[in-house]
Amino acid sequence: MPEELTEDLAAAANTAGAKVPGAEPAAPAAAKYAQDLSRSLTFRENILITLSSVTPASSVFIIVPAAITGIGGASALAFVVAAIVGITVGLCYAELSSAFPITGGEYALVARTLGRSWGFALFLVSLVSGVFILGVIASGAPEYLGAVVGGLGGSWVGILVVVLTSLIACVRIRANAWITAVFLVIELAALVVLVVLGALHLHNPVSTLWTPRMAGPHSLLRAASAGLVVSYCATALFAYNGYGTAVYYAEETKQATATIGRAIMWSLLITVIAELVPLIAVLLGAPSVSALVHASNPMGWFMQTRGGTVLNDIVSIAIAIAIINAVLAIVLQMGRLLYSSARDRSWPDAINRPLAAVHPTLKTPIVATLVLGVAGALLLWLVPFNVMLIVTDSSLLVTYTLVALGALVGRRTGATAHARYRMRGGPLIPGLLVAAMIVVTYESVKADWTPVVVTLGIFLAGFPYYWFMIRPHSDTRWTLPDPADEEIV
Repeated sequence: MPEELTEDLAAAANTAGAKVPGAEPAAPAAAKYAQDLSRSLTFRENILITLSSVTPASSVFIIVPAAITGIGGASALAFVVAAIVGITVGLCYAELSSAFPITGGEYALVARTLGRSWGFALFLVSLVSGVFILGVIASGAPEYLGAVVGGLGGSWVGILVVVLTSLIACVRIRANAWITAVFLVIELAALVVLVVLGALHLHNPVSTLWTPRMAGPHSLLRAASAGLVVSYCATALFAYNGYGTAVYYAEETKQATATIGRAIMWSLLITVIAELVPLIAVLLGAPSVSALVHASNPMGWFMQTRGGTVLNDIVSIAIAIAIINAVLAIVLQMGRLLYSSARDRSWPDAINRPLAAVHPTLKTPIVATLVLGVAGALLLWLVPFNVMLIVTDSSLLVTYTLVALGALVGRRTGATAHARYRMRGGPLIPGLLVAAMIVVTYESVKADWTPVVVTLGIFLAGFPYYWFMIRPHSDTRWTLPDPADEEIV
């Protein structure tokens, strides 16, 4: 994992607010954010809660099957390519997050490098897609709980999971870190079961892992194109996504400026291992690749055929716990995103005041967290699953492209010169990431243009709101203060 820690903090005062020349007026001189949230998380606790945002088991059992049914064994190839792309993404995140360790996450990074209007447009994509991702993940709870306990099917189970986890998310962040850590151990154990079952029943040749096949008639397989494999890299990126979540807890992490970059890269490494190894084990250990691809639930079919009913039920409980863990982590993350937007005065003040409030004892943004939870529950109740997938499928293409451009511009303007975490290779890494996103976007549009167009529509909708609602009041709104003071060792 390439990384370079530097001690160059001298340029911070002059460069933190740098923007693209000529793009829009520079923000006025800003003070620092107040330390309202509790800076109590350690480096390791940040990684634990970040990995819970990824929830590898939820990805393997809910997202990975879409790749298996779409391109067969070549899903492993798509996940390898996505892991390579993920390294470039992680390095860009690490450098930007080290320069701007702010709860707002991606929008705070992009606003301080590409410009405030770009930051707000990305914020809108992050908020909308985040709520829809919450719905997608929570919708998996009835399937796995219902497989063990009869009568637990139906969307009401997912809604109840969202409501309960939203209440849990209101307690202290360190308590949530350890709650999610316990759940994380359980879900990782389920992935170990997959790996062991696959290793004990190796059946298919290694070439399966790079041979693209898709479902054909009469339970047969037919060849899939290389372009289709590339398009499924977007699915793999979505399955890995979450390691950048570490920055959302930066204002609650001790010595965040010095450690946040490493937290992101370690989270990425663990995520890739935890998802890619079980995928390979299933592909090589399945009794029949054709049956695996044609199965409505490939992972469930594999567990049933290789492990039996009892073991499948036990793993189903672990996956249900993983889903609950994922929902909790997403509520924590999105609640802080909404809180940060209100703190930056993105909305009318009557809305900003409650959303930006932090509980004096728990030190958490309770109102923002509960509002996010209610939005997720309503979405799960009213919006069909396929519609939720359309909104979430391509959001990462926009996010990763802007993060890469932010890293490029930050280097050119000096906005990130004070970052403690500096990726090697200068502009090469973000340049490669931009190129990769162009290729994946092109192939995704060829496969299905709808998700990309929907995401771009949400993104573009952010610009008029910024221009007409925020920019006329740029002296008091979106002034982009510097991060709160923290101890640095």
